[in-house]
Amino acid sequence: MRSAGWTISDLRFRIRILEQKVRSFESGEKYVRMKEEFRKTHVAELRTIARLEKELSDAHAETIRVRELWYATCLDIEQACQKKLEQKDREIARLEKALLKAQTKQNEGREKLRAKTREYYEVAGQLEEEKEKNAALIARINKDHHNSSKPSSADPNHAVIHNSREKSGRKPGGQPGHVHYERKKQKPTDTIHIPTPDKYTKDSTYKRTGREIHKQLVCLELSAKVIDFVADEYRNQITGQRVHAEFPYGLVDDVTYDGSVKAMAYLINNGLYTSVDKTRVFLKEISHGAIDLSNGFICGLSKEFSKKTEVERNKIFLDLVASPLMHADFTFGRVNGKQGAVMICTSGDKVLYQGRKKKGDEGVKGTPAEYYDGTLVSDHEAALIKHGRRNQECLVHVSRYAKGSAENEPGLQWNHMLVDWINRSLDYWKNIHMEKVPYSREQAESYITELEEILVKAGEEYEYEPPSKYYREGYNLYKRMSEDTERYVLFLRDPSVPPSNNVAERCGRKFKRKAHQVMSFRSNKGFDYFCDGLTITESMRARKENVYDSIASRFNQK
Repeated sequence: MRSAGWTISDLRFRIRILEQKVRSFESGEKYVRMKEEFRKTHVAELRTIARLEKELSDAHAETIRVRELWYATCLDIEQACQKKLEQKDREIARLEKALLKAQTKQNEGREKLRAKTREYYEVAGQLEEEKEKNAALIARINKDHHNSSKPSSADPNHAVIHNSREKSGRKPGGQPGHVHYERKKQKPTDTIHIPTPDKYTKDSTYKRTGREIHKQLVCLELSAKVIDFVADEYRNQITGQRVHAEFPYGLVDDVTYDGSVKAMAYLINNGLYTSVDKTRVFLKEISHGAIDLSNGFICGLSKEFSKKTEVERNKIFLDLVASPLMHADFTFGRVNGKQGAVMICTSGDKVLYQGRKKKGDEGVKGTPAEYYDGTLVSDHEAALIKHGRRNQECLVHVSRYAKGSAENEPGLQWNHMLVDWINRSLDYWKNIHMEKVPYSREQAESYITELEEILVKAGEEYEYEPPSKYYREGYNLYKRMSEDTERYVLFLRDPSVPPSNNVAERCGRKFKRKAHQVMSFRSNKGFDYFCDGLTITESMRARKENVYDSIASRFNQK
């Protein structure tokens, strides 16, 4: 029988071998033999081990010695380093103290520098502000009729205003071949025939040609024509009532002045801007004392003329509201020591002056501009551009502001470009009306595009160099034009629209002359009466009527 590759005989053989080994161990023989073999075999190894143990001991001793030396060396190095560190610490402490002192001085210097810098910037800011103030004052001083709305007569150093005509080098007066314009011949009231000298009549060499030479002498003579209306008086014997025939209309006082006298006094006082006293004295002297009016009578003429022309003014008001094109402007005067305003509306041969307490929206109320729905030409008054279906800004005002900006903001270019653009566009518009060039939509659009480019450049320049707070007229002009450019180019899109408001400006000068003469109107009623009269007289002049006769007829009407 086999088990796992072993036979019973094999197992018995191995058992006997193992039993022998056990008996040898039990007897000790095997142990002794093994010990002897071990001794013989490992003597060299034991010697080697002993040698190695000795070397290990020596090495350990050497290590201890080296460690002691290293420790001593480290102590020496540590002591030397400690000394060096102490020296360094002392040096660092000294340097820190010096640094602290230097930093303290530096901080003090910085504080002083900050104070000086702050003081410098304050002084520089004040200097810059003073420069801007000086520039603003210089701009105000340099304002004249070229760069502002001031009239030329208001310039402090008024000089001769030269015209734009080029000198031809010829002598003044009529040129050879020029048609002679004679003075107007008058209808003679008297004729004086000068006798011919005897040297011409008795000398046979002189023969009469049949032609007469006439030279008129025109004299002015003012005489008072006085009509004495006489009516017989009757007395009722029963009641005592006294009666007479009815006098013509207007004959109420013992002496009544008709429209010719009133028109003369009214024109001298209000048309020639003469004071009441001078008007009275002038009429008295020129009539050799026949016409001696009172100051109250002359003062009352404005009120009387205003009442007699109320219907005519109302018609002018309605005609202006219905007109397709109207000019409007404000001007100023003083009333009872306070500033008042006058609203001027004009179109064609119709002019309307209306006294107002102030300008703006309140001043527009009750004027034709409030109800106007046509094309309105005005300056940059904000209250006026709200009215009208279309608006045209006065380019003369724009040109003045642009010139002022060019003078007071020399670092900018857009203002010079705008002045040049206005001159060229106005010349183009004038040439169209003078029929020198035909109107061209393309040419007009090119001018409009050029203006838009100028305004874009203005925005870039003001963004790079902001305007001074003391002079902002140029910047304000740029803002107004960029917000609504159409108000400045309407005359290019429609050549029938004038590019300037000079018509209303010239009407405003008529009131200014009176305002300068009286200095201040005494009452609002007197202010209104003068405006009412100016409305009628300026409308007469626009229609080319004889103002004196027309005023006299108004005074004579019922």
